Amino acid sequence: MGIRSGSPNAAAHPAAPAPEEQDQPNEPLPVLPWRVPLDPAPWWAWALFVAPFVAVPLLNSWLWMGARDLLAVGLFVIIGASVVRVAGGVVLYRVEITATAVKARTSLLVRSLAWQDVDRVDAEDGSVVLINGSDENEINGIAKDRTEQVATVIEAARRAAADQPVRRSRPRPGLGVAMVLLYLFLAVGAFLWRWHLL
Repeated sequence: MGIRSGSPNAAAHPAAPAPEEQDQPNEPLPVLPWRVPLDPAPWWAWALFVAPFVAVPLLNSWLWMGARDLLAVGLFVIIGASVVRVAGGVVLYRVEITATAVKARTSLLVRSLAWQDVDRVDAEDGSVVLINGSDENEINGIAKDRTEQVATVIEAARRAAADQPVRRSRPRPGLGVAMVLLYLFLAVGAFLWRWHLL
C-alpha cells in the first residue's frame, strides 16, 4: 500500500461551512459501523507471515550437527525477523468508521482514535489523513476513486460525534501477536525436540 502526496481536499475540512451545507451534506452518513474500502493486502505480506510455519519443521528435519548448526541459527534469525517485520508492519487490513471512533487493524495491533481527538480531515491521492495538532494518522491504500467518499464519511462521523462523550481505548493485540508467539513456541520447541532436550 503506497503513500502518495496530493493537494488537501478543501471539501473534507471547510474553513467556515455555511449552515445549509452542514444540514445538507453532499453524501449522507452511511449506517455505522462502516468499513473503509481498502485495496487487498499485498500477497507478499501473507506469504512472509505463513512461510515460517512451513520452514521451521523443514529446517529441523534437514539440518544436522556441526557447521550447519550455525546456518540453522542464521536462518531462524532471518525467518523470525521476517515474521516480526510483517507482524509489526503498518499495512492496514481493516479500517472501520464507528459513531465514536475510527478503528484500524494492522497485522499486530488494533488501534482506535476517538473523534474528539481529530481536529480536521485531509484527503490526498489514495489516502486520508486525520490531524490532531501536530499528530497525523494516515489511512492509506484506499480503493481507487474512493478517497473523496471516505473523507466525506469520516468528516460526517466526526461532526456527528462532536457532542458525544469521549470514549478512548488503548491499542489491543491483534491476531499477529498470537501468531508470533506460536511461531516462537514452534521454533524453540522443535529445536529442543530435535536434539532430545525436551
